[in-house]
Amino acid sequence: MNGTPDKYWVVCIYLVLVLTTLAVFWQVRHHEFINFDDDLYILNNDHVKTGLTLKGLVWAFTSAHAYNWHPITWISHMLDCEFYGTDPAGHHFTNVLFHIANTLLLLLVLHRLTGSFWPSAFVAAAFALHPLHVESVAWASERKDVLSTFFWLLTMWFYARYVRQPKIGRYLAVILVFALGLMAKQMLVTLPFVLLLLDYWPLNRFRPKVIIEKLPLLFLSLVAAVVVYLVQGHTGAVKSLPTLPPVYRAENALVAYVAYIGKMFWPRHLAIFYPHQGDTLSVWRAGLSALLLVLITVAVFWKAKRYPYLVVGWLWYLGTLVPVIGLVQVGLQAWADRYTYVPLTGLFIMIAWGMPDFLARWQYRKVVLSLSGAMVLLALGLTSWFQAGYWQNDMTLYEHAALVVPNNWWAHNNLGIAFGSRGRLDEAIGQYDQALQLDPTLADVHYNLAVALQLQGKLDEAIAHFRQALQLVPTLTEAHYNLANTLKLKGNLDEAISHYRQAIQLNPSFTEAHNNLGNILFAQSKFEEAAGHYRKALEVAPEDANMHYNLGNALKSQGKLGEAAGHYLYVLKVNPNDAEAHDKLGNVLIKLDEFNEAIGHFRQALRLKSDHVTSLNGLAWVLATHPDANMRDANEAIVLAKSAAGLTGNRDAAVLNTLASAYASAGEYQRAIATAQSALDLASAAKDEELANHLRSQLEIYKKQVKH
Repeated sequence: MNGTPDKYWVVCIYLVLVLTTLAVFWQVRHHEFINFDDDLYILNNDHVKTGLTLKGLVWAFTSAHAYNWHPITWISHMLDCEFYGTDPAGHHFTNVLFHIANTLLLLLVLHRLTGSFWPSAFVAAAFALHPLHVESVAWASERKDVLSTFFWLLTMWFYARYVRQPKIGRYLAVILVFALGLMAKQMLVTLPFVLLLLDYWPLNRFRPKVIIEKLPLLFLSLVAAVVVYLVQGHTGAVKSLPTLPPVYRAENALVAYVAYIGKMFWPRHLAIFYPHQGDTLSVWRAGLSALLLVLITVAVFWKAKRYPYLVVGWLWYLGTLVPVIGLVQVGLQAWADRYTYVPLTGLFIMIAWGMPDFLARWQYRKVVLSLSGAMVLLALGLTSWFQAGYWQNDMTLYEHAALVVPNNWWAHNNLGIAFGSRGRLDEAIGQYDQALQLDPTLADVHYNLAVALQLQGKLDEAIAHFRQALQLVPTLTEAHYNLANTLKLKGNLDEAISHYRQAIQLNPSFTEAHNNLGNILFAQSKFEEAAGHYRKALEVAPEDANMHYNLGNALKSQGKLGEAAGHYLYVLKVNPNDAEAHDKLGNVLIKLDEFNEAIGHFRQALRLKSDHVTSLNGLAWVLATHPDANMRDANEAIVLAKSAAGLTGNRDAAVLNTLASAYASAGEYQRAIATAQSALDLASAAKDEELANHLRSQLEIYKKQVKH
């Protein structure tokens, strides 16, 4: 079974691997993106969505976005967007192509290293078809898994070439490809350790020299480990020791090692998320796991001389899981299927080389191995096909996770988010309630529930859950912001202002919080303070037309008309069909004595919105009172002012003042007097003394004209 078949069979096996992998994963071309990480990596990531650009490349190498530093992965996503845009089919299929490439590379590398084709083919087939690997392939944002493994296997290939002919050029190729892999995902930090294992078996060259040989690779691994720890620690992805004490981490790590082995042999109830049990994990389970791991370790070392592949495979499995086993806890999961993408290869090696030796004395060994191997791979392929089907969209994915993993609050929470994004708020609330029944201390779930209740108009209930979320985690910026929004809807402006300020304190670049706080301050006539917040927002989002419009309003109210006009002009540059901006600019231009330009903007506003009251009023005023008599048109002014008065039910003193001026401009002073008197009565009732005094003086003028 360990010999190499003729070239025909070799080509056939490679082709079968390609076709069977495609058969399992072809369905993912019709799958959607999911609402977990795919938004961070692709859908809501403007740097990625714009495709491959110089600005994007700089960002890829300098960003710690999504709690990681992996520029090569970002570049691969950019290339996908360059070719496919945000069509998920292309992104998913690229993952499949990488998975196929990894499968073929694994066979190629193992065959070259060991000289044994059939065991190598079994390892490659198990790698291609095992259900634990579905997550890495079917999840678009797990590109880092399949891409980094591609570089992992390429490094092994170049290392095999270097071992055969040790030359500096070949060694530099190993270092280069390894470095690229580290920039795709720092999971490769354990690869130098695996190369040392391969030096022991099958290369049989393990001696002090080979350790020295790995020092440059070990140095790169150390640098990568420090970078990822700093990045994930800075972004809050790494859990602190008080949050999850070392003893709980160690217990979970022991159980995880055994859980992965169990799922390798019996891949049932696989899910995207397995909740960390923390202090509820039973000590006896951790103890039994430790005992089993020790027994296996003792056994493989005991048989190491006769069966060296057992030590290599076992240490491959144990060692490559170290970065993700949970001793340094990143995220909330106990373990994850995707973490097995490389480590399971070690166990596959133990099986592929161990079973033929175990059955060495059987008369029908080849038949048994061939049939049993084929049956196992068929079972794995069918299970993977079904497992890949659960990744159709976030609804199917989370429903399955909630079904197969007990007490999966995370699945209920994310299913709630999926329901909410589809407008199915009652079902979303039901899922959040189930999550809180499992763990009432989940601040994020209280927050999500509050948002859903807010959308349903249940403001008091929403406020209660926002407060609960903030009681649990006072630094939830979005909770402060949305609580402020809800309090604003309830009319509790002082408390709303307080929470907007807290959101801004936590995130000084929170443009929406600056804007909404500015809006409240503007409504309270605190124009200078409002303008300050609009300016802060524009520092972060200088191209935001809405923020320019709001700042223009605040500046206009402060009498800073020139500055205000500049911001309104920017809005119209972005959106020439913004009727409100045309209207506001027209009113500012009147005060700047730019009457002709004001006329143009009022007419443009009315073209866009024929019943725009302030534009009707503003245009009527200019046509009635223009300093240049040739530009006046009293008759049109009367028509416009009447329209404005009709739209306001003749209850707007300013509009009636304009109508009175239009009548006066047409020489109809009796009508001007009657209209101005009505306007004066309204202004006096509203205690608008400035307008009332103006109307009194206008009435005197109109009455003098009548006497004259």
